[in-house]
Amino acid sequence: MKIKVMIVDDQVILSEGIRSVLSSSDELEVIAVAHDGQQALDEMAEGKVPDVMLLDIRMPGMNGVVTTGEVKKKYPSVKVLMLTTFDDSDYILSALNNGACGYLLKDIGATSLIEAIKNAYAGDTILPAKIARKITDAAKMVSSDREIRLRKAFGLSDREVEIAVMIFEGFNNRQIASALNLSDGTARNYISAIYLKLGSDSRASAIAKMKEVLNG
Repeated sequence: MKIKVMIVDDQVILSEGIRSVLSSSDELEVIAVAHDGQQALDEMAEGKVPDVMLLDIRMPGMNGVVTTGEVKKKYPSVKVLMLTTFDDSDYILSALNNGACGYLLKDIGATSLIEAIKNAYAGDTILPAKIARKITDAAKMVSSDREIRLRKAFGLSDREVEIAVMIFEGFNNRQIASALNLSDGTARNYISAIYLKLGSDSRASAIAKMKEVLNG
């Protein structure tokens, strides 16, 4: 059985070029081409639900990030591969968080494109080296910014900042201890010290205090 593919890109020439490339594979079948996110959702509502969606990240109207979230909400089994240019780092983490299974640079070769679709269908995460570096760098910047702001606001030590970020991300005491190779008792002591510096008496209160600083 062929892998059903939908192409979503507002650049008609590009989408037609991709369709031509994919038609050369006996394992793939392009079941629909849409030129924006809403049209893609409309096609799916009419029964054209693909196994893999190739989705442009930058489109007028409903962009690729928003479309990904809508597709994964209504059709969670669909694998969404983002089509991106190298300067789309602002969108990359958002699309991943919305359920995209990977990214393809628009200068990808025909053979690599076909293999990427087959691998995505098989459940792999598709991340070209350039994109992986973008994600790593962006994550470091976010983490570094949060750590600096928490340290400055509450006078936390390096270890306390590390644990505070984990608390903010939803880790429980045992997970924190395990991740940082601490005993449960040591982890609890650090967490108690963090609560004291934040002026909090509970995890919920501590997270709320951190949210004020990080979102302010």
